[in-house]
Amino acid sequence: MLTTPEPEPGRSLPLLPNHPVGRSAVTCRYRCANACAHEAPNTSDNAYFGDVVRSIVDRRGALKAGTVLAVAGAGMAAFGGSAAASAPRRAAGRPSGGLDFDPVAPNTKDAVVIPDGYQQSVVIRWGDLVLPGAPRFAFTNQSAAAQAKQFGYNNDFCGLLPLGRDRWLMGSSHEYTSEEFMFLGYDAENPTEEQVKIAWAAHGFSVVVVQRERRSGKLVPVTDRHYNRRITVGTPFAVDGPAAGSDLLKTSADPTGVAVFGTLNNCAGGVTPWGTILSGEENFHGYFSGADAITDPKTKERLARYGAPGGASERQWERFDKRFDLGTEPNEFNRFGWIVEIDPYDPKSAPVKHTALGRFKHEGATIRLAGDGRVVAYQGDDERFDYIYKFVSKNTMARGTGRPAREQNKKLLSEGTLYVAKFTGDSPASEIDGSGKLPSDGLFDGTGEWLPLASNEESFVDGFSVEEVFVFTRLAADKAGATKMDRPEDVEPNPVTGRVYAALTNNSDRGAAGEEGATEPNPRNGNKHGHVLEWEENGNDPTATRFAWRLLLVCGDPNAVDTYFGGYDKSQVSPISCPDNVAFDEAGNLWISTDGNALESNDGLFSVPVSGEHRGHVKQFLTVPIGAETCGPVLEKDFVLVSVQHPGELDGASADNPGSHWPDGGDSQPRPSVVAVWKG
Repeated sequence: MLTTPEPEPGRSLPLLPNHPVGRSAVTCRYRCANACAHEAPNTSDNAYFGDVVRSIVDRRGALKAGTVLAVAGAGMAAFGGSAAASAPRRAAGRPSGGLDFDPVAPNTKDAVVIPDGYQQSVVIRWGDLVLPGAPRFAFTNQSAAAQAKQFGYNNDFCGLLPLGRDRWLMGSSHEYTSEEFMFLGYDAENPTEEQVKIAWAAHGFSVVVVQRERRSGKLVPVTDRHYNRRITVGTPFAVDGPAAGSDLLKTSADPTGVAVFGTLNNCAGGVTPWGTILSGEENFHGYFSGADAITDPKTKERLARYGAPGGASERQWERFDKRFDLGTEPNEFNRFGWIVEIDPYDPKSAPVKHTALGRFKHEGATIRLAGDGRVVAYQGDDERFDYIYKFVSKNTMARGTGRPAREQNKKLLSEGTLYVAKFTGDSPASEIDGSGKLPSDGLFDGTGEWLPLASNEESFVDGFSVEEVFVFTRLAADKAGATKMDRPEDVEPNPVTGRVYAALTNNSDRGAAGEEGATEPNPRNGNKHGHVLEWEENGNDPTATRFAWRLLLVCGDPNAVDTYFGGYDKSQVSPISCPDNVAFDEAGNLWISTDGNALESNDGLFSVPVSGEHRGHVKQFLTVPIGAETCGPVLEKDFVLVSVQHPGELDGASADNPGSHWPDGGDSQPRPSVVAVWKG
């Protein structure tokens, strides 16, 4: 195995011997305001009902094109193989489609560890130049003006758009800042105004031209005066869709409700067929303060459903900009939690917040084109017991690459219908006991329905106006009766088969006192390792409102009885915990990045075929450094990109006591970065 440079011989990493590997408390503090330490915001009583007496009508046409649906008793029997009740499959030779590598062993190295026969390089780091005129990064001499021209902090999503042979526009989101790892001597109780402004500039998005060197194989950034761009907390955004101009979005700074400054907590995303990038605003609630000053009961209920904190915020931005004080500007809170669209090919264009896709804690949004030309966007709401959504556009995609077609297509996400998913299992409730044991039919599977919430013209939820559905989507989905899931994160359609895959990271509260217990789509109580869900819509039509589903993976230690790997021989797979982002290579193989590995190893990137004799054969392709999370995988024909987020973010570590020295080694501070890996 090949690694980046490790610490000097004899130099131990702070906290490494005693640190419990997994997401640290300090990461939870900065990323999501300790969301999991509080009661889950979903207190609805929309109970899950297992489908013990499912009718044939409910399942008609659920699968076609070679996939068999066994209505009587056994549930789904295909999805690329026989029922999982049969004997586990052993490898018969190597899988095809670029998966011919020896898996990396679990480890806790302060390095990116890749398979033998591969090479790697850092593409860009926090603080590296993006815009012309940016100064060289100096950790001890940072400024807001410099950061606004440099690569931001904690890069998550990564996407590539072609710009000619061996050149791309690379878009990277910057999810959150970890101030005590950014500044020496940081005082969390008294941040300086300059530190706050640096953090504002370190959020948002970067667009950077990158070029592949033919001799070395490295991907290197280019200082391009036309395309390179930084989007920050101060960048103007347009608002479109059914909630644009709503009274719910109006503030004293924007009495029109159609213009917002900045984007927050941008997590995963997607690249559209018309050449733009979508980015999801996730844990925006942690940036606001003062919810305890709100006295109106309805407003308090709405704020609570999104987890708004009562007192001061973690970063205390409200000291320097009153829009983050809910007591002063309660509607500012409603202006975040959207899917934003950025056009990297047009650096002067205003990014757009699409209200038609609903407001919640978006992991991201990914697009599939329907046969009739409409586009479908799949989305996950990353919170315990929250939901999976999809949006179906009203209008169809214009063909062609010219400016008129692109401008028309950039409006596709402005008008359509928003749905939320309801899952029904096909096993008796007595067989879903929370242990993770497979039911008698050998599969966790069933059927599902997309429940309509609203279109631009009509609300389908009693008691909610159109605007209320889109601004308070979580509450509307509660009332519609959606299925509570275990932290739905990335949702991605397979470009080869059309089937859709969702990463459900974990939910330690599943089955806890007062909380919903195990259900067939979420079959383990105290679920600390997560699972991967797979479904196919009726007729393989993404606009259909019914689908059949099954679990592809139930993650964790392969030696544990509560894990499942698509029916593959568990003795042959890599252990995997806490799936987060999902992506596909050109052969239709699924790649999974993890966040918060609860198996005492660093997070990593894993491949898994989803059909054929190797279906479920999970193999670890790489691991990231200690304290880091693997994000934003991009699978190109000749290389892989990963975002290495928050390296060294360990409890007890800080800029004054670094928990990692990756990527620069020596006694350097850790820097979130994009890494390229290729076969050498």
